[in-house]
Amino acid sequence: MKTIQRLIYKEIVNAVSFVIVGFLGLFFFFDLIDELQWVGKGVGLNPAGKLDLDKIYLLPQAFSYVTLIVPSHIYELMPIAVLIGTIFVMARLAQSSEFTILRTSGLGPVKALRVLSGLGLVFVVLTFVVGDYVSPFCDRQAQLLRSKYLGQITVGQTGAWLNEKQTLTRQAVNVGSITPEGNLKEIRVYEFSTQGQLLSLTQAHLGEFVPEQDSWLMHDVQRDEFDGQHDTQSLSPDLNIKVVKRRQLDTLLWPTTIKPEMVAVALLKPERMSTIDLFQYIQHLQSNAQTAQRYEIEFWKKVFYPISCLVMVMLALPFGYLHFRSGNIATMVFAGVMIGISFFLMNNVFGYIGNLNQWVPWLAAAAPGLIYSVISLTAFGWLVLKQ
Repeated sequence: MKTIQRLIYKEIVNAVSFVIVGFLGLFFFFDLIDELQWVGKGVGLNPAGKLDLDKIYLLPQAFSYVTLIVPSHIYELMPIAVLIGTIFVMARLAQSSEFTILRTSGLGPVKALRVLSGLGLVFVVLTFVVGDYVSPFCDRQAQLLRSKYLGQITVGQTGAWLNEKQTLTRQAVNVGSITPEGNLKEIRVYEFSTQGQLLSLTQAHLGEFVPEQDSWLMHDVQRDEFDGQHDTQSLSPDLNIKVVKRRQLDTLLWPTTIKPEMVAVALLKPERMSTIDLFQYIQHLQSNAQTAQRYEIEFWKKVFYPISCLVMVMLALPFGYLHFRSGNIATMVFAGVMIGISFFLMNNVFGYIGNLNQWVPWLAAAAPGLIYSVISLTAFGWLVLKQ
């Protein structure tokens, strides 16, 4: 049985690797073509009108950017590559009657399911590691690389908004952009009382996180403090004036629970963040009475997405029980591609519908995998009984 297991594992790993390399070659080519539009541009034009080549986006930077987003493509492509590669191997073994020989050699349905599930778990772990550690790090480096030459990372014209609830006050924080070094730029902090009155407005040109003190060190700060209402009945019985105290500060240490990862989630796509960063951001939103439905669904999709590799292996197993001598393997591979596309389409649709209809987040994320698992096990059981 160990010999059979090594044979199947070797064939599937080789096929999946071939599919991954083929897809990555296509994606790398298309990404590079798309990135060529930015070559020769950048922030390297100084006030004197001369070009600073160190700040011009050139072909080496384009290659570096496209290379850095390769792990994201591996994470996205892994389940469908597992499906196509496994279907190809199982269909080829069935066509040459090798799988029939393996069945007569003791590879029963339960053992076959156990063997492929073991390899599926390996793909699950690999997908999790790439999606939770390698891809977020490389994506962040890619964004910072682009921002270094093409400008800062922004979200539209309004930036990112975050709320924070403290003991006696509430704060609304607006971040305009992230610098190439990972610092915050164009920060505005609105501080409100529990009754909703504006207490202060703090504006800073730049802010850097100080992890030792759980604070942001702001630079070039302007702080407006609203001192409360002062009665002016001597002028008019209905007139109240709010006194404003304005201060200009070189630096200001702002204690907060908002971390750079939370700002990155707000500025970048949540599906590109790690599971831990998403979880911390959800906790922050919930503690500040903000809706977190969208991020909860993305969190559970990040949890269940690697498990889809196991679902794909289970979907491919029934192809080994099809009896055909002259069948076209390309047809089987095409069927696998269609099944994979339908799975990812349903995965995205359930995410959007779950967000709109306020479904239970984990159920909206897990439903496609559960549906396809039931379909694959049903097809597997039917083929075993019929064949």
